[in-house]
Amino acid sequence: MDRAGRWFLESGIREADGGVARYHYSDRKQNAKVSTEITGYAVSTFSYLHHLTKDQRYLDATAQSARFLCEVAWDAESGTIPFEVPAEGEASYAYFFDLGIIVRGLLTAWRTTGDAAFLEKAQRCGISMAYDFMAEEAAHPIIALPEKQPEPYDALRWSQSPGCYQLKSAMAWRDLAEATGQPALKQPYERMLEYSLATHDSFLPGHPEKLKVMDRLHSYSYFLEGLLPVGDRPECKAALETGIARVAAYLREIGPEFARADVYAQLLRVRLYADRLGYVPLDLKQATEEAETIPQFEIPDIGGFYFGRRNGSEYMQFHNPWATGFCLQALAMWEGDRNIPVCALI
Repeated sequence: MDRAGRWFLESGIREADGGVARYHYSDRKQNAKVSTEITGYAVSTFSYLHHLTKDQRYLDATAQSARFLCEVAWDAESGTIPFEVPAEGEASYAYFFDLGIIVRGLLTAWRTTGDAAFLEKAQRCGISMAYDFMAEEAAHPIIALPEKQPEPYDALRWSQSPGCYQLKSAMAWRDLAEATGQPALKQPYERMLEYSLATHDSFLPGHPEKLKVMDRLHSYSYFLEGLLPVGDRPECKAALETGIARVAAYLREIGPEFARADVYAQLLRVRLYADRLGYVPLDLKQATEEAETIPQFEIPDIGGFYFGRRNGSEYMQFHNPWATGFCLQALAMWEGDRNIPVCALI
């Protein structure tokens, strides 16, 4: 925990204004562009680290990165937050999935710091999700700004197509409903849940290239995470049980050739939540194997986590913020921090 936390605070992955880069190129020794989605994940991670350690530095980082989203990233003309802060004259886009992560991060910052500005911006982003992206069944994944017209879908790229993975971001509406005392805000989550349950079976494998299926395991795990608030419903419990088994099987089949750190962490977290909440009993043997594999992705002497590896030992040279957040939370839960609410899921 200490090494991962210091990496977030001291490595430069969080830039001076609080924005967090999508990843760090270790071979080039430079950051990728700041990502609003990854900054949202980082806000949730800083808040979780503060929960674990009570270290004031994590509280300060929570507030600083949340202010970046509210003040620097917010596009007042469009009434939403784009996936990157565009340079002058550069095309701008917003992603439905990113906004859900941002809303959940801002709500975490509000709960942690008490700053009402974070709740207010989370509400406005939630409105954008509901009105700017909704399609006939699910949600458009990407819209162009400021026109707010949907971008064309690409069936072979999960992030450019509607899908069950969007359910994790739809949890933002449930979180907003609880934060504001407005139960009607849960209705768009229920709509997304219905769509996700009807379509998730066809999401895997979903690509003719075997190694691309590993990427889809990452996004399918978002669907499983999105089920956690309603896992007591019979159809959701069944989807969790079969979904955990499917991800575990594909992970073990494909992992020797290509494995992602975030998939291991997401799978372990879902297992632990589903077991604690009484939805799916823990497979202790497989969970132990996953918990023992996650630390293998830690970057030696640095504390962040690699994105993934090929052929068992060839680590991909991306120091990855969201994978680091997922991994540190999965390991903390494995070590005993299992009573955290679903709204604290990074």
